[in-house]
Amino acid sequence: MERPIKTKDLFDCQTPYLKELFDGAEYPWEMLPKTKEYIKDLLAKGLEGYTLIADGVLVGENVKIYPTATIEGPTIIGSGTEIRPGAFIRGSVITGENCVIGNSTELKNCVLLDKVQVPHYNYVGDSILGNHAHMGAGSICSNLKSDGKPVVIRGDEEYNTGIRKIGGILADDADIGCGCVLNPGTVVGKGTSVYPLTALRGVYPGGCIVKDLTTVVVRKNID
Repeated sequence: MERPIKTKDLFDCQTPYLKELFDGAEYPWEMLPKTKEYIKDLLAKGLEGYTLIADGVLVGENVKIYPTATIEGPTIIGSGTEIRPGAFIRGSVITGENCVIGNSTELKNCVLLDKVQVPHYNYVGDSILGNHAHMGAGSICSNLKSDGKPVVIRGDEEYNTGIRKIGGILADDADIGCGCVLNPGTVVGKGTSVYPLTALRGVYPGGCIVKDLTTVVVRKNID
């Protein structure tokens, strides 16, 4: 099974204010060091229909933010997104439209495309989540190796990123089960589902079901 790794093979970015970021990255992790300044540039220019609700925090229309959520800038929250009680957005975060950032979920230096759901007790740091990506309750993106060295992503070949912190890269329609841990630099392909309580490492192909670290099966189409 092929294990695509390039940005164009993992994401279909149709969010207008994110296209330049995605189009400029051959590999998705190349976006992470640029995210903060990219958001600051958008804040300076402004986005039509978006409102500055705090210093460095820009939100779209029909965004629902519960009173106990904390949002630090620079951050841009897409229209129709819901930020639930206890959510902590630590800055350098930009989302597409109609996302769910759930109770006690923490986000830091990450990019979410449209209709992403991180609804319960998730940690998403230094990560990129594609359209309709979903993380089950308690699943987290581990973003730092125990030795502190730059992350090497191992797919069909090795990619020495030169970046010390990389969490998870979830392609469009990836679905991560409850209680999973995505080790630094894990890439999950388009439409792939992962069983609960799985520790993930490396690059997983699209259109599959990941049952454990070594058992990956092609998803059967059901008419």
